[in-house]
Amino acid sequence: MLSKAEIQRLRSLREKKHREELGLFVIEGEKVVGELLNANFPFEEIYATPSWLELRSSFVGSDRSEAARSNAGLHADHQHSAAPARIISITPDEMTRASHFPTPSPVLAVGKIRRVPLPADALTEGLTLALDGVQDPGNVGTLLRVADWFALDRVLLSPDCADLFHQKVINASMGSFARVKVHTVDLAAAFEPTSHLAILGCDLVGDSIHTIDAHSNAVIVIGSEGHGISPEVREHLTQTITIPRFGGAESLNAGIAAAIVCDNLRRLQ
Repeated sequence: MLSKAEIQRLRSLREKKHREELGLFVIEGEKVVGELLNANFPFEEIYATPSWLELRSSFVGSDRSEAARSNAGLHADHQHSAAPARIISITPDEMTRASHFPTPSPVLAVGKIRRVPLPADALTEGLTLALDGVQDPGNVGTLLRVADWFALDRVLLSPDCADLFHQKVINASMGSFARVKVHTVDLAAAFEPTSHLAILGCDLVGDSIHTIDAHSNAVIVIGSEGHGISPEVREHLTQTITIPRFGGAESLNAGIAAAIVCDNLRRLQ
């Protein structure tokens, strides 16, 4: 049975300040937890109802004791996980009290927050998607998915982007959260030593994406939904690019714009 303190800890992880204090994040929902399990994401804990565990008996084995489940793990062969997830069977009532949703899911998972520093000179190799102040969690998650689809080498988030470990970011990424290398950095500082690197800023005015040169190594910058690319980052752009408009729409969603730009760059390679 879950204690009151355990339930409070799980519920507190919906807020960024508590995620940072504890170094943990929580994700809830059969679909998203399943996607991350399929991607071998190293969860710390899995809280699930007996019905969910029964359907996934291949993961947890036939012995339902917590000790046995802990030893078996969900993905014991995960190459990045030092130990398998601890699996805790809880009642639907306990899940209702721990859940972040009005309609609880039968499973929620807790992961450790891991922030990987950007290696020196990493930007000079491959394609990078840089998000400058993208604050909508759904957009950040979609952009991770775009980066995954086009096999970009990394994604950079400015500190004022939506939190990478927000439930909505992970949901919108559709599993890409577990596959894409993401670094949170000061973009202007990261671009400072890259004088010979193509840094392409997406804007409403610029050179047509249909006419740009091929780039094997480049950074694609997507600005915030309301203000575009910040002045500090704009100073480092080597080229401003745009997607030609043929109709009357004011703008494109950040994810759609990034996908069109990435497609054109990959097509030219």
